[in-house]
Amino acid sequence: MMANYVFGVDIGGTTVKIGLFTVDGVLTDKWEISTRVDEGGKYILGDIATSIEDKLAEKDISKADVAGIGMGVPGPVKEDGTVLKCVNLGWGIFNVAEELSNLIGLPVKAGNDANMAALGEMWQGGGKGYTNIVMVTLGTGVGGGIIINGKMLSGVNGAGGEIGHIQVNEDESEVCGCGRKGCLEQYTSATGIVRSANIALNNTDRPSSLRNLQYVSSKEIFDAAQNGDELAAQLVENHGKCLGKALAQIACVVDPEVFVIGGGVSKAGTIITDTVEKYFQEYAFHACKKTQFTLATLGNDAGMYGGACAILG
Repeated sequence: MMANYVFGVDIGGTTVKIGLFTVDGVLTDKWEISTRVDEGGKYILGDIATSIEDKLAEKDISKADVAGIGMGVPGPVKEDGTVLKCVNLGWGIFNVAEELSNLIGLPVKAGNDANMAALGEMWQGGGKGYTNIVMVTLGTGVGGGIIINGKMLSGVNGAGGEIGHIQVNEDESEVCGCGRKGCLEQYTSATGIVRSANIALNNTDRPSSLRNLQYVSSKEIFDAAQNGDELAAQLVENHGKCLGKALAQIACVVDPEVFVIGGGVSKAGTIITDTVEKYFQEYAFHACKKTQFTLATLGNDAGMYGGACAILG
């Protein structure tokens, strides 16, 4: 008998998002449970198993009708499902896929959350119709996911796609969350562009509507730029140049069909893709200049979609 359903799970630091999908990619139900990070995160997988068992009972679906569970994890994950430490969950090194599978009696695949989001966007989102994509998530940090011929590129240590930690400025004095200095994340994440704005506001007396705000957010920087604020427009240009140059280097390595840009910052819309693409064109190797740029469309659901796709793919 062919299975009709698949579960996608996206583990975050505060909540776990779970989605029930049909095998042809329709999300039929989604819900969240709290991520219990106490005692080294030892309850997380058990809580997921219980929640899925409850949903199967509620919907009267038998396990024989479920293809499996795909799970995104906030940290490096090897191809066999072994996580190599998830600091914000308290996890060390162990095989999460195997452990959840033993708890619930269904096949499980695990991957890094950004890679899973990329897979989701390829399957049903901004990357639909392509099989070679690089997804860039611009949130509190900068994440990336690389899909080659429809498969996630996790790398030997699960660090494939960690594009936020490409060094772009060797003169940086502030330390990145990873412990090094001058990472892409320090300039192009939501926190990064706000940091740049605060430096500019403190070190120049250029007039700007941003000076009237008690708290500057990345959204307000992009909004101000679109409303003709010169300082904000310069910050958006700098952001686009930094990211465009980094993506031109990435294109020399993986040569994708499309860059899909997601995460909270991407809500600013085409001002981001237009600016990044302009600088990408300036720095890209000639054979890569036709690479497309698009915005992600699945939002916070991308990781669940990717988890479902990982089981079906």
